[in-house]
Amino acid sequence: MLKNYLRIALRTLGRSRLSAVVNIGGLAIGMTVAMLIGLWIVNEVSFDRNFDHYRRIGKIWQFVTFVKGVKVPYDVIPEPMGPELRSSFPDFDKVSMASIPETQVVQYADKKLPVHGLYAEPDFADIFSVSIESGRRQRDMHDILVDAPTAQAIFGDKNPIGQVLKISDTIVVRVSGIFKAFPANSSLDGVHFVAPWSLYQATNNNARGAKTDWGNNSFNVYVQLKANADVKNVSNKIRDILLKTDNPPVYRPEFFVFPMDRWHLYRDFHNGVNVGGFIEIVRLFGIIGIFVLLLACINFMNLSTARSERRAREVGIRKTIGSVRSQLIVQFFVESAVIALIAFGLSAILTWLTLPLFAAIAGKTIPFPWTDPVFWMAGALFSVLTGFIAGSYPALYLSSFKPIKVLKRTSRLAALPRRALVVLQFSISVALIIGTAVVYRQIGYARDRPTGYDRSGMIEVNINTPALNQHFDVLRTQLLATGAVTDVTECSSSMTDQNNGTTDIDWKGKEPGTHPLVMSSNVTPEYGRTIGWRITRGRDFSRDYATDSTAMVLSESAVALMRFKQPLGELVQHNGHTYHVIGVVDNILKESPFEPIKPAFFTQDGWFSVIDIKLTPVSGAIPKVESVFRQFNPGAPFAFHWVNQDYARKFDSEVRVGELATVFAALAILISCLGLFGLATFVAEQRTKEVGIRKVLGASVFTLWRLLSREFVLLVLLSLLIAIPVARYYMGHWLEHYDYHTGLAWWIFAGAGLGAIVVTLATVSFQAIRAALANPVHSLRSE
Repeated sequence: MLKNYLRIALRTLGRSRLSAVVNIGGLAIGMTVAMLIGLWIVNEVSFDRNFDHYRRIGKIWQFVTFVKGVKVPYDVIPEPMGPELRSSFPDFDKVSMASIPETQVVQYADKKLPVHGLYAEPDFADIFSVSIESGRRQRDMHDILVDAPTAQAIFGDKNPIGQVLKISDTIVVRVSGIFKAFPANSSLDGVHFVAPWSLYQATNNNARGAKTDWGNNSFNVYVQLKANADVKNVSNKIRDILLKTDNPPVYRPEFFVFPMDRWHLYRDFHNGVNVGGFIEIVRLFGIIGIFVLLLACINFMNLSTARSERRAREVGIRKTIGSVRSQLIVQFFVESAVIALIAFGLSAILTWLTLPLFAAIAGKTIPFPWTDPVFWMAGALFSVLTGFIAGSYPALYLSSFKPIKVLKRTSRLAALPRRALVVLQFSISVALIIGTAVVYRQIGYARDRPTGYDRSGMIEVNINTPALNQHFDVLRTQLLATGAVTDVTECSSSMTDQNNGTTDIDWKGKEPGTHPLVMSSNVTPEYGRTIGWRITRGRDFSRDYATDSTAMVLSESAVALMRFKQPLGELVQHNGHTYHVIGVVDNILKESPFEPIKPAFFTQDGWFSVIDIKLTPVSGAIPKVESVFRQFNPGAPFAFHWVNQDYARKFDSEVRVGELATVFAALAILISCLGLFGLATFVAEQRTKEVGIRKVLGASVFTLWRLLSREFVLLVLLSLLIAIPVARYYMGHWLEHYDYHTGLAWWIFAGAGLGAIVVTLATVSFQAIRAALANPVHSLRSE
């Protein structure tokens, strides 16, 4: 019986080749989208799952209250936290202090390479399942672990175990072990060396001086809970460690354990409550995948029910000669399953071909699971389920026909389900188009936001070796002498990142009991000229004024916070020093372009971490700058980054969402158009004689085109009435996630609606005009 069902199914497909191509093509595209999104979602939800005890791994975070009633999360912790957790809280199985990962110059013989890594306590290797491929773990403060790819890059084919390296020109270490590189889909991706924490305390001034300093929040603390420990209960126990002391910090820190299985997808907090994060994007694309697949299923339903008149006579005859309804239902389900399985095979090939491009857009490495039996079993079940869903309505609808009625005529209401499905199709497609347009408009709005400085032609060099800082004046003089540089400056923070803030600041008129966070930057006098900031009041720093060693420049937001009517000459106390305000500058955007700009001040004392260089618009500028740097750091590659590119990376997540949404919206429209094309073909065939009669009676081609196209345009207009309010509601809520956001412009909705109508007319017109131009003699000769 099954063999007979398959034979009939294949014969039916062969008789309706165009319908088969539209059905299989539409389903294949829908399945491809669903498969791509499915592989991407699996990659996202499996993030950080490679570690043995990932459900028990956590990181210590804290909520701080700079403004009353507003809790802000931070993942940097005071150094005494590690010993305190080990000695006073038995719920922790392992605890490891660690530095914030950073890139440092590693030297072997005459070879120097920038390598990203961190310093950590011994428990770090156990917490994160560090797999030693050769050698051993650290036993001495000068032992270092290096991952296999980095060892290959540094030592080549030479045995790396026992080899001596130098970090940042001053720290001598010895390779004790080679470990397997951390997985790409993990939070430690990019960490290529692990050095002992004791070495960090011995060589880093900040770490050395912060051993007992609970006010220095500069470090990471990783933990592994005991098997029976509850994250919430443990967080409650450690929450008020500092608040219970005799002199609690004014920003009232509340510590908690943030579990590893939430690091990647649930990083967003609002006033002390975890409100989600990237999981919202995962859910969004999961819904999009389901909708696109649904569109493909709708195509199948539409074309199957549209041709029900031809199959209806077949059903009537088969019922008359004794077929029961269950046999007919099985027959139609087999036909659906055959189409779904063929579409699945085609979609697997399409997915394999398009996966590299999709992964590039998503910023991921996603392999195609050729050898994964679970994938193929899931694909087969997925196809059967898809065939069942896609074929359910035609099977139940066609098998319910009464033989006598069917053989006489079909119901006038038969077209209603088709029309409803077309409306649903285009409602989904138009909503996707509107959503995509809103995403791109929000990106453009944030990109055009004033940053307060000029990014063009500016590069940044991290100070990875002391020589760069110690000889800065000579370095600057030689760079200016090349003619390729406008100016050079040092700063304590990057132009596109601000991680230095303080509540230890006071001024005349400050409201008692308030402890706002103000971002701080140490700069050299050339900073303003180099970055091109705009002085709105007063003057810039200058080497001509000896008193500028205690001078301060405020941002406009800082002036507003301090409520200075005449800020010039005002005194500000910070870190035990008194500064006098000499100037005010426009707000400088260093953090997220979607959030409010924090108040900031600039001084000339302290440490520096980066060198900013403004290049002149001449060819060969980079090689000239590189030649100067090599004099101070010979053998090391010249590692720099463009400030413009760093700023653009702030939009990576939104850009990827927009690009993927664009692709999926285009595929949704394509699938909908395939369905419209198939329906238009059927309608044109169904009304062939009507068109012939109207043409004989004098109807023009335009009149006939309008007649055949009107129904589809009306359906699309109805879909607009549904899609536009729904898209407006949800995209309005999406925009509210950003403090700095655009509005919902009317032209987005008008453009999406007009585009849908144009696409509909373009799709339907081919068949409509073809029918209108047909010779009526051929269509009426059977009469």
